[in-house]
Amino acid sequence: MEHRIPRYTLEGVSGAEVSVHPFPTEDELGLTLTRFHAAESDDVVLLIHGLTSSSDMFIMPEHRNLVSFLLDSGFGDVWTLDFRMSNRFPYNMETRRQTLDDIAAYDHPAAMRELRRHVGARRIHVIAHCLGSVSFQMSLFGGAVEGVTSMVANSVGLTPRVPAWARVKLRMGPAMLEYGFGLSYIDPRFHDAPPLTRRWLMSRLVSLFHPECREPACHMQSFMWGSGRPAMYRHGNLARETHVHERLADLNGAADVNYYRHINKMVRAGRAVKCDPGSLPHAALPDDYLAGAGQVETPVLFLTGDHNDVFTDSNIVCHRILSERAPGRHELHVLPGYGHIDPLIGKNAHVDVFPRILDFLKRHAG
Repeated sequence: MEHRIPRYTLEGVSGAEVSVHPFPTEDELGLTLTRFHAAESDDVVLLIHGLTSSSDMFIMPEHRNLVSFLLDSGFGDVWTLDFRMSNRFPYNMETRRQTLDDIAAYDHPAAMRELRRHVGARRIHVIAHCLGSVSFQMSLFGGAVEGVTSMVANSVGLTPRVPAWARVKLRMGPAMLEYGFGLSYIDPRFHDAPPLTRRWLMSRLVSLFHPECREPACHMQSFMWGSGRPAMYRHGNLARETHVHERLADLNGAADVNYYRHINKMVRAGRAVKCDPGSLPHAALPDDYLAGAGQVETPVLFLTGDHNDVFTDSNIVCHRILSERAPGRHELHVLPGYGHIDPLIGKNAHVDVFPRILDFLKRHAG
């Protein structure tokens, strides 16, 4: 019988002391940091997931994962953040009308305070993916967090750009789902809903347009993000265990559709902007998160696959803009044969991608 990987398993990391550190946000959500401590180090690495995923994407047991790679490469104190977008929490399936401004204002500053409480004045390096990358850069370049030694941003930064079909989905999808289907979220597990329900019918309809594989969760994720067959990754870059059973849905769960509204505003503006400029809870954040980006001294390595069918050339554009404002500070690396998320969850990422991240970290470490 084929081994099925348990949800939320820690079996992908060995030789480290694991501890979980819950903390609250100022808007009263409970989040968690998980620490993987293998050795004393002057440099701490914080890993941040994207929307629908969780810290699980960094500790996958089916291949050499990023946490293990870093621990084995001299960075002995690695932390993962599960913020409000994490599928380990119920928040994505609640009707809270959350935006990326909430995350920039509340989640990342609270996470950094909790992290600092444990690691003190040591250097902190951040590796972030997808909307975790966008929202952390909103906090960083918007002045809500500071003291970050370096950052690696996978797939997208402060200039979200998407394919034409994704633009249509961003513009029409939230209203269609909420008022047409009565759903405030969309989930790769809709194919498991009772037959003939709206969720079941949606999954079957989406699968009709995705003949590239037999996994309904894969089809739904392509519908949820980007444009392609599949959209989020190259099939050949994933381990077989990743692309079977419920594994894809475990790694990339439900998404609150209101986030799409905020992304749509950013895509139309061509940069990360506040969802509601008049929002009092977010008054301390800038309306335009790029406005003061040239003054922030944290160097960023922008990573993107050359087959990124979710955020296309977003990181290429962001790197160009930031390099014009701060020449020589930031770096860009385009990964041949990779897509949106497979640079971090791919079976050969430890050969093709992680060494590039390691080189950047070491050059900015003590």
